[in-house]
Amino acid sequence: MQIIYETMYILRPDLGDEQVEQAIAKYENLIREQGADNIQIQNRGKRRLAYEINRQRDGIYIQMNYTAPGNIIAVLERAMRLSEEVIRYLTIKQEVQQPQAPTEAA
Repeated sequence: MQIIYETMYILRPDLGDEQVEQAIAKYENLIREQGADNIQIQNRGKRRLAYEINRQRDGIYIQMNYTAPGNIIAVLERAMRLSEEVIRYLTIKQEVQQPQAPTEAA
């Protein structure tokens, strides 16, 4: 069963543009290999963090929206947890509104 997910992750601010693109491509290819489709990626840019994480005050925010089976989330988050370039990540399941049939008043 396919479910719509959103994964937001924060990369270290000291990464160069090329390293950021490589990280984005790495995670995109990972979820594509696991069966994800409709992948949309947005680079939100470098922003100030609300609080310091691993002595970092800024981070590069990346948002991925995709449709995938539920078992790929563990694979993706394990890869991010082991990576030195990702300082935080969060995956949420998107709520999809089902179209409702119009009801007739009797």
